[in-house]
Amino acid sequence: MLAKLRSYALSGLKGYPVDVEVDINPGVPSYETVGLASTAVKESKERVRSAIKNSGLTYPVKKITVNLAPADTKKEGPIFDLAIAVGLMVATGVLKEPTFHEYVILGTLSLDGSVCRINGVMPLLISAVQSGYTRFIVPKENSFEASYIEGAEVYGVESLKECIEFLSGEKLLQRVNPGSFLSDGAQKNYGVDFSEVKGQTTAKRALEIAVAGGHNALMVGPPGAGKTMLAKCVPTIMPPMSFEEALEVTKIHSVAGVLDPKTGIIRQRPFRTPHHTATTVSLTGGGMDAHPGEISLAHNGVLFLDELPEYPRHTIETLRQPLEDGTITVARASGTVEYPANFMMIASMNPCPCGNFGSRVHECNCSESQIRKYRARLSGPLMDRIDLHIEVDGISYQNLKDKTVSESSEVIKERVKKAREIQLKRFENTGIYTNAQMTNAMINKYCALDEASEKILEAAFTKLKLSARANSRILKVARTIADLDGCEKIEQRHVAEAIRYRSLDRKYYG
Repeated sequence: MLAKLRSYALSGLKGYPVDVEVDINPGVPSYETVGLASTAVKESKERVRSAIKNSGLTYPVKKITVNLAPADTKKEGPIFDLAIAVGLMVATGVLKEPTFHEYVILGTLSLDGSVCRINGVMPLLISAVQSGYTRFIVPKENSFEASYIEGAEVYGVESLKECIEFLSGEKLLQRVNPGSFLSDGAQKNYGVDFSEVKGQTTAKRALEIAVAGGHNALMVGPPGAGKTMLAKCVPTIMPPMSFEEALEVTKIHSVAGVLDPKTGIIRQRPFRTPHHTATTVSLTGGGMDAHPGEISLAHNGVLFLDELPEYPRHTIETLRQPLEDGTITVARASGTVEYPANFMMIASMNPCPCGNFGSRVHECNCSESQIRKYRARLSGPLMDRIDLHIEVDGISYQNLKDKTVSESSEVIKERVKKAREIQLKRFENTGIYTNAQMTNAMINKYCALDEASEKILEAAFTKLKLSARANSRILKVARTIADLDGCEKIEQRHVAEAIRYRSLDRKYYG
C-alpha cells in the first residue's frame, strides 16, 4: 500500500515542500530511501523502526521504499523521521482516515518513540503558510517558537504514539495558543548601563551618535580603558525591536540551533562577540549545510570584535560585503544561500602594540614603524567602511572615585529614539531606516552643505587624503549629529564633529 504525506525542508531561510511517499510491498524485508537523501536521512530507518516498536506499534516486516520528492533536491537532517513513521502506519492500515493529508508533519524521533526538537521551525512554518498550508504537527519543544506565526494552526506532540492517536481521532490535542510579543521589558535585562561607566564622556557621545544613525564604530584606546564595557552598553540604548525584526532574528537563530525553546522568540537585540581565533566559516557562515555565522546571528543587533587587528586579515576582510550590503552570500557545492547580516559593527583595538600610544596616563615604548605595521593589519577599504573612530583614553583614579552619577542608558535611548523617528519619517516607504543606509542620491538630497561647511569638509578631504567612501561616511555622520540636535540642515559644527571621528585617518593613515 502507498501512503503520501507532506513535510518541509530548508534551504537557507526559505522552506520548500517535500512529499514523503512510503510504499510497502511483499518480498524480502528491506528498507530503501530514495530522493537524494543525506546520511542523516538514510539513518532514519533505524530510528523509525525502534521508535515504532518501542511505542507498542507493529513494524512491517516487508519491502519498504521511502521516496522524498522532489527527487533532484538534496535532503538534509532527521526532520522527516516523524512523517516517515506516520507514513508507515498509514501504509500498514493503522491509520485509515485521510486526516493526515491536512497536516505538514515535522519532527525527529528518538529510539523510545519520543519526538525531539528540530532546528528551523520558524522559517519552515513561515514559508509553508506563505504557500497556503495552515495545519502543522511539530515537536512539543518547538511549540513556543511556532506560536508566533500568524495563520498557522499548530499542534505539538511529545511522542509518535501521541501523534498516531491524534491523527486517528483517539486523542484530542489542544492547538498551540498564539504567542504574545512584548519587547520593551526585555530591553532592560542586559545587566549593564551607561551610568556605570566612569568618565569616557567623548566615547559615550560618539556611541550615542553611532546608535542614532546605525553607524559602525571603532574604539581605539589602551588596555583597561573600558572599551569592552562601553561596547556591551550599546544595545541598552538601541530602540526596542519590532515584531517584524524579532521574527527575522529568530529565524536565523532557529536555523543555527541556538534559539532557547523556552522563549520561542528573540526579544533583545543580539550582541555577538566572536573570539579573535574564530574561523572565517564561523564568522560568515557555511559548512556542509551552509549554516548562518556570527555576522548573521548579529542581524538587527551588534557585532563586537574585540582587538580587531588580532583577527586573521582574510577573515575580517570578508566583512566588506555585509557591511556594505547588509547581507552575506554563502556559496557551497550544494548551492548558494543568502543570509541577512544587517548589524552594527562595534570594534576595538589598541593604538599600538604596547597599547599606550597617545595615552595621558602611560608612556608608549613603540617606534613609529611598529605602530604603522600594527595598524596596517587593517586594510584601507575596511577602515573606510567604519564611520566613527573613537579615541578612548585610560581612566585616572579620580575618575574611578568620582561619585557623580552619569546619564543612564534610558535617558540616552530617548534621544536616540527621537533621532531615529526623524530618520524613519525622512526615509518613509524607501526601505531605508537609518542614515548609515543612505544611497548616494539620498546623501545629495539630505546632506547638502552650506559654503562654510563645504570648505571645512574640503580641507579635511585634502589634508587627510580621504577616499570618496570616507567622505560619504562623514556626511552621513554629520546628518545624524544634526538629527540629534533637532536641526533640519547640517551646520558647520556638525561637520566639524563628524570629521573629529576620523582619528585614524589623522594618525598614520594620512
